[in-house]
Amino acid sequence: MVKENNSRVCPVERAGGLDTPLRRLFQNPGKILKPFVNKGMTVLDFGCGPGFFSMEIAKILQRSGKVIAADLQEGMLEKVSEKIKGTALEQSVEIHKCENTKIGITEKVDLILAFWVIHEVPNPEMLFGEFKSILKSDGKLFLIEPKFHVSKKDFENMVVLVENLGFEIVARPSVSFSRAVVLIMKKIKE
Repeated sequence: MVKENNSRVCPVERAGGLDTPLRRLFQNPGKILKPFVNKGMTVLDFGCGPGFFSMEIAKILQRSGKVIAADLQEGMLEKVSEKIKGTALEQSVEIHKCENTKIGITEKVDLILAFWVIHEVPNPEMLFGEFKSILKSDGKLFLIEPKFHVSKKDFENMVVLVENLGFEIVARPSVSFSRAVVLIMKKIKE
């Protein structure tokens, strides 16, 4: 998606700030995800970073599905691996290193979570096309961007881009310090 040395990508050295007790007070992963994650699902946590959301998804799934923790940076994936090593979560979390220009998975997923990452991607339209190709027909796309990096206008332009690829909005959840939207693929009317 973006080369590791690209200055747009949050560096591994700052990963600790992405997974803190203070952040949990404002962005509780369980509260944010429970309406959208159910047992048995396969969930792609795109741009998973140190696994702040991946761990919670795995807990919600209770070994009945899996989360694909995908990131471009090997250092971020190592942090996720360290967290799950020797725990029950190890069975539910699949670590996946993205390629420079694509995610690189073909497995169909029920939910794609992209939390505070799209603004780092140089070609969102290409990414959204790949999202569409791996999302199940009844799957959901959950996009969340930080208000301090992404203006309301830029976020709405991003939503229009996704809608133009055949998605429609089903929810606009409230997420602290963020702009958020949940979309599904439009149903083809017969």
